[in-house]
Amino acid sequence: MSSEDLKALQPDAFAALNQLVAQSPSAAAALQMQLAQAQGQIRRDGVPAQVPALAGEQCLVFSLADSDFAVKAELVQGVERLGEIASVPNVVPWVRGVVNLRGSIVSVVDLRMFLGLEGVSYTPRTRLLSLQYKEMVICLIVDGVSEMLPIPASVITNGNVRQAIPSWAIPYASGSALLANRLMVILDVPRLLFSEKMHQYAL
Repeated sequence: MSSEDLKALQPDAFAALNQLVAQSPSAAAALQMQLAQAQGQIRRDGVPAQVPALAGEQCLVFSLADSDFAVKAELVQGVERLGEIASVPNVVPWVRGVVNLRGSIVSVVDLRMFLGLEGVSYTPRTRLLSLQYKEMVICLIVDGVSEMLPIPASVITNGNVRQAIPSWAIPYASGSALLANRLMVILDVPRLLFSEKMHQYAL
């Protein structure tokens, strides 16, 4: 298969992955591996590259304020383009409103504003990332979603995270990962979703 064929397949595979994560964990895992393998065979210049396969937990990588974050794929319900959000009165500014997510009403949080960063205008790259841990589901507005990657445990650093992670992300980070000279913050989803701040959203 050519590099152009692989490029063409990636958007379709990623869209299918969004649906499968919620519907079938086993099928999603297989598709995640296919997508990761396809991405590993293409360099940024479009030339096929021989990249050794890495064993690790599948993670979704998203961007926020010029930093890369990784979240376990099993905690991702879906990734959507930013659409219409129904506003809710008497809530803090970082709660943008609610959306209908596959029949359930879910709160939408602007992650930049939640973390105390300056708000920016939304762009075509802005995405709505829905995360679930146990009974808690939240949709996060993030700057962009780039790829699905296997992150080996050997590249994850849990200690001394303050040296590698932006100060504004430390309260909700479990560590960092350095993969191919690329630093990624590991998002601690339970800590974020069940934080005191997340549940004190009323004005």
